[in-house]
Amino acid sequence: MCIHNTMPPARKLQWIELSQKAIDKNIQSLTSFALGKLFAVCVKANAYGHGITETVNMLLENEQVNYLTVHSMREAIKCRRAGWRKQIMLLGPVELCDTDAVLEFDIEPVVFNTKFLDNIGKRADKFNRKVRTHLKLETGTNRQGVIEKDIEKFATVYKKYKSLGKPYGASTHFANIEDTTNHDYAEYQLEQFQKLIKVMTVHKIKPKIRHTASSAATILFGKTHFEMVRPGISVYGYWPSKETYLSHKLDGGVNELFEPVLTWKSRVTQIKKVDADAFISYGCTYQTTAKSKIAIIPVGYYDGYDRALSNKSYILINGKRAPIRGRVCMNLMMADITDIPKVTLENEATLLGQEKKELISANKIADWADTINYEILARLSGEIYREIVL
Repeated sequence: MCIHNTMPPARKLQWIELSQKAIDKNIQSLTSFALGKLFAVCVKANAYGHGITETVNMLLENEQVNYLTVHSMREAIKCRRAGWRKQIMLLGPVELCDTDAVLEFDIEPVVFNTKFLDNIGKRADKFNRKVRTHLKLETGTNRQGVIEKDIEKFATVYKKYKSLGKPYGASTHFANIEDTTNHDYAEYQLEQFQKLIKVMTVHKIKPKIRHTASSAATILFGKTHFEMVRPGISVYGYWPSKETYLSHKLDGGVNELFEPVLTWKSRVTQIKKVDADAFISYGCTYQTTAKSKIAIIPVGYYDGYDRALSNKSYILINGKRAPIRGRVCMNLMMADITDIPKVTLENEATLLGQEKKELISANKIADWADTINYEILARLSGEIYREIVL
């Protein structure tokens, strides 16, 4: 009898393998672009689907990583509970009721509204605590951020509380640095950022550090590095976009910078012999043209394997491509193994990653699903078992 809590990882019906070697290589490649700068790894969205606890464990011994960046207080607390003792920057909103948690877990919030800043200053003064904050400046993405005319209001709050002092950092986020080889808009945003830093200086809240560089900016534009870079997707082994890769190559850059960290695997749980002209899965969207062998894989859109991949994608079994037949279900999908020899019950199947000479990348799956590699990775269910491999 198989008992879930004691089942060996290799016998689980689906699992994710995370390569320590790959993440170390990726960080080394990224730090080579920003030597001497503070280095922050983005672990929001469950570490881009890799698993926040597992990713923190892979980063604990890496002396090149100074910060983690997260989106939510829940993620920040997970990082602390996973053993992270260095700095954590919280990029997203903080509920007013979580103000004390910022102090308790020593989090550095990115600030973009005065009500929260006033609240954290009041609570920190009460407990005689210093708190580091980062002011998010609006330069043209029009998401979270402080516009020029409101900087004076923030300066008033900073000066009101002993615990706040000046903002430790100031940041912005580029809107169009990945999606094009024409970086005029990114240049415009950088100019706006510099302008707003001068306004902060006029109001005597000049930050100690500035940070604007995502993965693409870290790779392409040294002038965006300032005192800190904060890459995301490339830490996990992927170029932010084809345009980023092309811009890098046009500038004479080398190719072998990144290696995907994540491999997603499952098992064959049934093999069915299906007659010609038989329908497979919901909606009768696929009909066999000859006698076929179909492998049932216990993975579906609930796990993050997009329903849009129905009748488009393939997985790897014994190093061969096994096309997905019919609609991807909530918890199951069907793959054609008619021409793949020696497939057996509980045979491994690779959904994302390398198997022998074949590779299914997040980029390839994103092309099939008409989306981006970020979404493919970030939507992987947090319930999938994850293990770190060398």
